[in-house]
Amino acid sequence: MTEQIGILGGGSWGTALGILLANKGYDVTIWLRDKYQVEEINNTRINNKYLPDVVLPPNLKVSNDLEYSISNKKALVLSMSTHGIRDVLSKAYSYIKPNQIIINVSKGIESETLLRISQIVEEFLPENTYVVLSGPSHAEEVSKNMPTTVVSASRDKLAAEYVQDLFFTSTFRVYTNPDVIGVELGGALKNIIALGAGISDGLNYGDNTKAALMTRGIIEIARLGEKMGANINTFSGLAGIGDLIVTCTSMHSRNRRAGILIGQGIKVDEAIRQIGMVVEGIRTTKSAYNLAQKYNIEMPITSEIYGVLYEGKDVKNSVLNLMIRDKKNELEDIIKDKNNTW
Repeated sequence: MTEQIGILGGGSWGTALGILLANKGYDVTIWLRDKYQVEEINNTRINNKYLPDVVLPPNLKVSNDLEYSISNKKALVLSMSTHGIRDVLSKAYSYIKPNQIIINVSKGIESETLLRISQIVEEFLPENTYVVLSGPSHAEEVSKNMPTTVVSASRDKLAAEYVQDLFFTSTFRVYTNPDVIGVELGGALKNIIALGAGISDGLNYGDNTKAALMTRGIIEIARLGEKMGANINTFSGLAGIGDLIVTCTSMHSRNRRAGILIGQGIKVDEAIRQIGMVVEGIRTTKSAYNLAQKYNIEMPITSEIYGVLYEGKDVKNSVLNLMIRDKKNELEDIIKDKNNTW
């Protein structure tokens, strides 16, 4: 019998991964909350809202039935906005069996609790094995088989390798990593820096500015990650600098596009409306700002972006604040390696 995989969430990324798995021969079901969207996709075989240029394979099903989408599945992929995960798990956990592997592909930090997604999942599913799949991977490109590399991270080596095998294709290369904390934080926090890169573009600043934001941004991400128990090496890999580069430089990035609008003087709520999809970096900025306070660490880029998003600060003044900070030696920020193995 063909192995069955369930995907909870049918946005662009969940749909792209569903296409990838279905093309490998798996029996895939994507669950969507909106029954009208389910009907449209089943009638047209296209997810017009998120991936209008790609026809879904015949072995990729779309359903509004949560229990059906979960039952008898070897693995369940969580692919939804971070702030929606708790609500969905509260409805889904009674259908999920302890032997089902949970694969998270969402990127964010819960704003009310400051929990990573693995920690939310553990509250509902303490017996299930958890894997996070992350890296520089725009859904628009993955759905068209453009070469992509990502990382599968889990405390359980065999589970990380299972997910590696599950998704691995000639155009989708998967590495493994034991550092769940680092991979989750890298995927979430890079969205903040991408907002900053977009704001820089909206202000018509140049490549120098964006390079500075990206370079100093990864230092901030690593600084917080180190405090929270991550392996510093993770941030030089696919889930760190790799994801940061792609999100800060591509027009596929919702966070960068939202930042561009904000840099042009458009209000945050209007920028979100114009993007038309979840902009994870806006909520994540608040979470990261609060985590920086909690761990008593400096995150100057995050702090200035927080000021722009939540306190109405002028973006040009925020850039000036970053430029005139106290002089420093760059190597002060190099963090010593922490070995982290399975």
